[in-house]
Amino acid sequence: MTQYERMVQGLIYDPADREIMEEQMPYLDKLYQFNALKPSEFDRKQAYMHEVFAECGDNCYIELPLRANWGGHHLHLGDNVYANFNLTLVDDGHIYIGNFVMLGPNVTLATANHPIEPSLRARGLQYNKDIHIGDNTWIGAGVIVTPGVTIGKNCVIGAGSVVTRDIPDGTVAVGNPCRVLREVSAHDREYFYRDERIDWEHL
Repeated sequence: MTQYERMVQGLIYDPADREIMEEQMPYLDKLYQFNALKPSEFDRKQAYMHEVFAECGDNCYIELPLRANWGGHHLHLGDNVYANFNLTLVDDGHIYIGNFVMLGPNVTLATANHPIEPSLRARGLQYNKDIHIGDNTWIGAGVIVTPGVTIGKNCVIGAGSVVTRDIPDGTVAVGNPCRVLREVSAHDREYFYRDERIDWEHL
């Protein structure tokens, strides 16, 4: 079994393997060019996203710069995804993001991990576990999502959280490690911030 095959299967592998590096490097060069685009070069941004990403739905937008181990080649975007500045993707494994997802600035989605066994780390070995984020979820500023985590649909992950375990649908979760604070409720249909009501009639 090649190192590339081991990578794809989520096994421990050598990321510096020549076959892997030869496939990975062109995406990093393209990412460098992507990050040099002007804000007004919308069409060229869209062209990159649809060419390089594993999947890219309609009406997706990423504020630059984007940092990604594989240039986003293992990123799967649904429709209407927005990512703010400095999104970091450790996309050696696959990252699946649903429809109407928002990611705040300085979010990190990391699929790669290193064995706890010191002798394996000394050899530079790693393994990857995919990340899944459900529809209509908001990931706050500075959130870190660790390998293998699934975040459900209709969730809010509070700013600065470190998500190390799965988060169920329809919940607000915060902290380090990130824990469910409460469910999204009828209260959230009436108030948008503390005691300030949503003026539905004007929206």
